[in-house]
Amino acid sequence: MARKLFIVAALGLISVGCVSQEKYNALRLERDRFAEQLGQAQTEASAARSEADAYKNQLSNIGAAGGNKDAMIVNLTGQNTELQRQLDALNRQYQDAVKNVGAGSPLPVPLTNELQAFANQNSDIVDFDSARGIVKFKSDLTFSPGSAEVTQPARGALQRFAQILNSPAAAGYELMVAGHTDDTNVVNPATLNAGHKDNWYLSAHRAISVGKELMADRVSSQRMAVTGYADQRPIASNASDSGKAQNRRVEVLILPTQVRAPMAAAPSGASAPRHAPRQPINKDSAIPSRGTGTVTTDPGSAFNK
Repeated sequence: MARKLFIVAALGLISVGCVSQEKYNALRLERDRFAEQLGQAQTEASAARSEADAYKNQLSNIGAAGGNKDAMIVNLTGQNTELQRQLDALNRQYQDAVKNVGAGSPLPVPLTNELQAFANQNSDIVDFDSARGIVKFKSDLTFSPGSAEVTQPARGALQRFAQILNSPAAAGYELMVAGHTDDTNVVNPATLNAGHKDNWYLSAHRAISVGKELMADRVSSQRMAVTGYADQRPIASNASDSGKAQNRRVEVLILPTQVRAPMAAAPSGASAPRHAPRQPINKDSAIPSRGTGTVTTDPGSAFNK
């Protein structure tokens, strides 16, 4: 009997021990689940904080960029205003020069005679308006079609012209080099690929080329302004081939105004070598500033463009 009671008691203890272990295991599983959920929540919270910080940084960058953009807009607006002012001033100077050159302030007779003789000797390339003091280089012979590279015959004429401009009779006068085209649009791929995107580009590029030729022959850049007018200043009708040919030109205006002090010819070391290779002028070329010739507009084209 005692043995039976012992066995029953032992079974009771074993039974109690089994129940406690099951509860323990269940609690442990529940704890592990909660721990996993807590870890996941912490991970998600960390990711949310990182995302919030990223958005905050983006907003800060946008705010800073907005301030920089506003500053850039103000700066560019100011630059455009100044460039427009310079362009308006140069346009007025050109118009005044065309109207008033020779009106009450004619060039000295010896200089006029020398320029007329120069034009007569190079009549295929040059015209001279003695009443206005304008030397006109015909584009069709000064340049190849659709090009801003000065031809060899024109280069020789420009050398002689530079000698006249550097003579005592002319050395004190200011100069304006103005490029002009007809109204034919630029379509030739070779012309476009050379950077002459339209008539504005070619007209200014050609004026720059003539100005650089004169500077290479020691005509002081301080005397010179350079601009391009595309087809906006025709001297003949564009309805005919002969009229178009007249409109394709580079004019050198000998202005009635004089530089404050007579400009001596630049030292030979300051000018470009006469036979230095010339790089094609394109839209990426550096545009001279005051002191190396002033350019206020972009360039344009000619026949067979």
